[in-house]
Amino acid sequence: MLQGKYAPLLALLLVATAFAQAPDTGFLDRSISQTDGAVTVTVAVPSGSETQDFFGVPLYKRKIQPVWLEISNARDATVTFLPLGLDPQYFTPIESAFLGAGGARKTDKSTRKFFFDRKMNMYIDPGETRTGFMFTSLQEGTKSFNVDVYTEDDHIINFTFFVPVPGLRLDHSDADWENLYPAEEFRELDKEELIEALAAMPCCTTDKKAKGTGDPLNLVVLGDVDDVYYAFIRAGWDETEVVSLSSLTRMGKSFVSGSEYRYSPVSGLYVFGRPQDVAFQKARDNINERNHLRLWMTPLRFEGVPVWIGQISRDIGVRLTAKTVTTHKVDPNVDETREYLVENLAYSQALAKLGYLDGTGAASIAEPRGNLTGDPYFTDGKRVVLWISSTPTDFGDIEDLDWGAQPQDN
Repeated sequence: MLQGKYAPLLALLLVATAFAQAPDTGFLDRSISQTDGAVTVTVAVPSGSETQDFFGVPLYKRKIQPVWLEISNARDATVTFLPLGLDPQYFTPIESAFLGAGGARKTDKSTRKFFFDRKMNMYIDPGETRTGFMFTSLQEGTKSFNVDVYTEDDHIINFTFFVPVPGLRLDHSDADWENLYPAEEFRELDKEELIEALAAMPCCTTDKKAKGTGDPLNLVVLGDVDDVYYAFIRAGWDETEVVSLSSLTRMGKSFVSGSEYRYSPVSGLYVFGRPQDVAFQKARDNINERNHLRLWMTPLRFEGVPVWIGQISRDIGVRLTAKTVTTHKVDPNVDETREYLVENLAYSQALAKLGYLDGTGAASIAEPRGNLTGDPYFTDGKRVVLWISSTPTDFGDIEDLDWGAQPQDN
């Protein structure tokens, strides 16, 4: 052992080595906190590369996403963290170590211990703060989850988080909501003025040159930007990536393999001279099938709330082309997909008010119209008006707007 004059040098070397081996916790700079009474919950979600650096194994490739938690209990009694509320399909620490390393034979005792020592404890005593990781199902883009804390008086405190996770280039990331229109174009309308303005909106999307008639604009959404994001994410919709070499590569691999690509790009359709401001989708087991929707913010405001117009359709097939990147085969019954969204938002408690307007023009199943890619569709010509709720609203409490029209069977 080195002693004497070499001892300080040895100590410095040991400290430097330990520091170099310490996991990077830079993702904690993005932590988000919420407090309810005497309980405070703080969360952070590392990106794929940050997860690899911290845990030393590619958890994201195994569809595992760590969530860092800190729970502070200032109550007079122990509180209990309920892991199932965060993710019913969560992974245990040792299971995550095994899967992340590629199987039990490829992991070692030190890796398993590293994961186990950093797990989140369920019980937080009075005056205590606990930290640790939960290992959850992968959700890129914006990670949404609940943290449920059970108290001694049989009460559950629920914390809901929406956490941006670096890694994906989302189509709405660069949207400048305040400057979409000149200030003088923003208009606050009363009910009758809004109904009239929405009825006068274009019936359908178009292309970049404003030529051709595309999918019907069968949605109207009322809600602030964050409320709209959170409502659709809470209802199980995923954000979409921009068209890039990376996303096209992933899409091509999914197309060939028939696998799911939850964040695949949505082709640009045009309203107000620009492609959609935001798109969401619900992927199925493969890239050929998904529900997807596009939204454009209008310059209209109703009771201080932004008004969006959009379209929704169901993909039942897709092919790659050199001209448009993707061409989808749309289910011709677009009204069914519109009503699916109504029920989806209602069941997820994200819908406060509901109504219908005329606006897209009716087309029967016997005489359908076609979109920009030649797919036929039929519709009753109605636009559904969806007033997004910023707080959970029970199904029976949704208000009927009665704005002059009702959906009809074709």
